[in-house]
Amino acid sequence: MARMLGFGQPFGGVMQTAFVVEDVRASIAHFQQDCGAGPFFLLDHFLGDQQTYRGAQSTADVAIAMGFIGHMQVELIQPLDDNPSVYRETVQQRGFGFHHFGIACEDVEAELPAYLARGHELAFKAAVPTGGSVAYLDSGSRTAPGFIELIPATPGMDTHFTAMWRASLDWDGSDPIRPFM
Repeated sequence: MARMLGFGQPFGGVMQTAFVVEDVRASIAHFQQDCGAGPFFLLDHFLGDQQTYRGAQSTADVAIAMGFIGHMQVELIQPLDDNPSVYRETVQQRGFGFHHFGIACEDVEAELPAYLARGHELAFKAAVPTGGSVAYLDSGSRTAPGFIELIPATPGMDTHFTAMWRASLDWDGSDPIRPFM
């Protein structure tokens, strides 16, 4: 049996579905009203000093909101500038919508070589507030719906995301947008 995260998803499996959106607050409202998700936890700006996009330093700023539909985390990402990024790239190629599946990894650095050996390209890497660094992988295939994000399943991530999931249980619609950390 697979080892599970506190919010009911397995290590090594898809734990997140992410979308690049034009307006994060309008998208939160959609997911709450039409999809039964919430509450959402909003990080108004995510711009770390250790971000790289396609091998160069990245200066792209985004707003990020996370909430749950059942055990699946939904991430909404709004680009806040026109700087090159995996988010702007998606908008330019396909428009707003699906962006990536997030996979929980015990060790992102240890998982990367297997993905690269299968033909994936490292498109983006950034340190995250819950510990470790995420890695976005591009398959280069037009048949793939988007990127794969390797998410470090650190104790901090599991604790934080599990608290978000618990907030979604029997959520009564109050306080629909909350601070990320």
